Amino acid sequence: MTFKHAFFRILAITTVALGASACDTWMGGTEAPPLPGDRISVLRHETALQPDPDMDASSIRLPAPSPTPDWPQSGGYANHAMHHVAASANLSEVWSEDIGSGASSGQRLTSSPIVADGRIFVVDAASDVTAFDAKTGKKLWTTELTPDEEDDGHIAGGIAFENGRIFAGTGFAQVVALDAVTGQIVWRKNVGAPVRSAPTVRGGRVFAVSLDNKLHALSAADGNQLWTHSGSAETAMLLGGASPAVDNGVVVVPYTSGELAALKVENGRQLWIDSLTSRRRTDATAALAHIRANPVIDRGRVFAISHSGLMVSIDLRTGLRIWEKNIGGHQSIWVAGDYIFTLTGNEELAALERDTGRVMWVRSLPRWDNPEAREGVIVWTGPLLVSDRLIVSSSSGIAVAVSPYSGRILGSEDMPDSVSVPPIVAGDTVYFLADDATLAAYR
Repeated sequence: MTFKHAFFRILAITTVALGASACDTWMGGTEAPPLPGDRISVLRHETALQPDPDMDASSIRLPAPSPTPDWPQSGGYANHAMHHVAASANLSEVWSEDIGSGASSGQRLTSSPIVADGRIFVVDAASDVTAFDAKTGKKLWTTELTPDEEDDGHIAGGIAFENGRIFAGTGFAQVVALDAVTGQIVWRKNVGAPVRSAPTVRGGRVFAVSLDNKLHALSAADGNQLWTHSGSAETAMLLGGASPAVDNGVVVVPYTSGELAALKVENGRQLWIDSLTSRRRTDATAALAHIRANPVIDRGRVFAISHSGLMVSIDLRTGLRIWEKNIGGHQSIWVAGDYIFTLTGNEELAALERDTGRVMWVRSLPRWDNPEAREGVIVWTGPLLVSDRLIVSSSSGIAVAVSPYSGRILGSEDMPDSVSVPPIVAGDTVYFLADDATLAAYR
């Protein structure tokens, strides 16, 4: 199947490549029997995640898919809770465009596109923001965010939209506001340290986290600083970062130190603070406490996961932990109805019960381009829940659809290049941004 062919149509996938047999329908079908033998972790010193023995995956019921016209910021809405988004049962590529500079040895793509008011906006590896018509892919404008006095090679941040403006966090220690129709820069605000994640905007306030672990609350109208909050200093961190979550008058900010703080949006008063540093650190990489995945606020609960190996559910009002699991990851949690879906640091896609954290099912994804030699590490991004499919994409240049009800592989599709940022969905269209700077729309 080529990239130009219909997307995610059902195909046979070998158990060697994806650990699943072929299936015959998008929405269900007869489950293949489990493979014989014991489940063994592919990484030394790590334990493969297992479903809880008393959980029955066949009991999973999700809310009906609902259309969403926009995806205005990182994680969708400001609270990062998108639930179950509707799209066509058979997605095919309708257009693809070059956004500018792609990933290289000195530059990375770190931010997913956003969609608002019939346009899709994307920031490339050189910190240029470009707008396209979401329906046709026609390029509308490009604005360079690099200040005249800066050199090339800085790591780009990300973008968000509200009320006709694009708000960009940049590696040049600035937050920049642009007119979404023309691309004209409205204001720039220096925040003292690079911003390597997308800001979150809600109710006329822009929330951006700088590399020195400081949250800046700015006025969306003119960029004036309203207040700041600082987390603990951290010298070691992952590339990129998470965006704050905002809901019910509270902003929940993740820091590279592993701290998660809840603050009042109007004045920055701290309501509570927690640490997602795991006590089960097994190697130098796992010791990085960085919260790189967006926290999610959903119906009075905060869901968050740290790289060092801890996933939590926290009461938004009191800060009390409802449950915790020894699960680490750097991809954002997806909440839908009574269930949550996550990609673990071991590249396992898992479904958990929202209220208890008990594991419903686990699907291991390929870890190596060359499994026998254990060469060519594969990193997965997502998940995205679209019309009864969990979509994940990978650094090996493929995207895979998985059943949210069982973890069964439904299909796959070649991407134009490796994919390092999660796909998004808006207006019945799924968008992928590949590392070679190709933006592809499927509808």
